[in-house]
Amino acid sequence: MFTGIVQGKGVIRQADPIEGRLRLTVELPRGRSEGLESGASIAINGACLTVVEFTERSATFDVIDETLRLTNIGALRVGDFVNVERAARFGDEIGGHLLSGHIHGLATVVDVVRDEGNLAVWWEVPAPLVKYVMPKGYVALNGCSLTVGETPRDRRFSVHLIPETLKLTTFGQVAVGDVLNLEIDSQTQAVVDTVERVLASQ
Repeated sequence: MFTGIVQGKGVIRQADPIEGRLRLTVELPRGRSEGLESGASIAINGACLTVVEFTERSATFDVIDETLRLTNIGALRVGDFVNVERAARFGDEIGGHLLSGHIHGLATVVDVVRDEGNLAVWWEVPAPLVKYVMPKGYVALNGCSLTVGETPRDRRFSVHLIPETLKLTTFGQVAVGDVLNLEIDSQTQAVVDTVERVLASQ
């Protein structure tokens, strides 16, 4: 389980195809390797990955075909920056919203509006997921918990990013055409799906 509060930027140090999977090594942000163990879960760009090897500064993951199909992990190259969050622990502050690290689809950046330290980004969301994007609701993009600004129009919605988010995450370099991992809010999904089932049964 994760909170969507990105703890810093990691750097891809290895991205090698091995026997149908991707062996991925990420240099973690300073202080984020403490207490690391094999089998631990870390969100890389919002995708929950399992540690198979680790050092004092890095963690290595085996990324299988299903994760590569659903996320932007397969497009990562050595030197790329990624958003990193260690799994939440009991007693941690939940500053964002609860996330599973299971990606629902990919959102594409269609517009970036910069204005005196503020940043608004417009995204195009896959059609089946539009119904889960609510005004002032939550989504996670590349693992970052964000509040929806303007609501979907032609499958598009906006988010507004503060300077602190731009500093701690990869959003400071976001550009039109970028494709980011999208996890919709599980509570919103449950409500929408339940209402749909009830209406369909009447």
